[in-house]
Amino acid sequence: MVQAVGLPKHEAVGLAEQVLTEICDTLECGENVKLSGFGNFTVREEGERVGRNPKTGAEVPIEPRRVATFTPSNTLKDHVNGPTNGV
Repeated sequence: MVQAVGLPKHEAVGLAEQVLTEICDTLECGENVKLSGFGNFTVREEGERVGRNPKTGAEVPIEPRRVATFTPSNTLKDHVNGPTNGV
């Protein structure tokens, strides 16, 4: 990857870390992140619910929390799946 970008390795790593930090900070503020041609990162609230300990079978309360989700774009899906071979 470093050769494709044309940057020294330490600069490429720093740039990637900056981008990921910005995405994380934006999600932490509750805002969505859209990367055109890649996908959407969103934060959603999950309410309190009852789970089950798989080992003991005992019910365990699960506290409400925020969850980060990712939805890939159609462009990314097409790229990952490759050519459809005429289908």
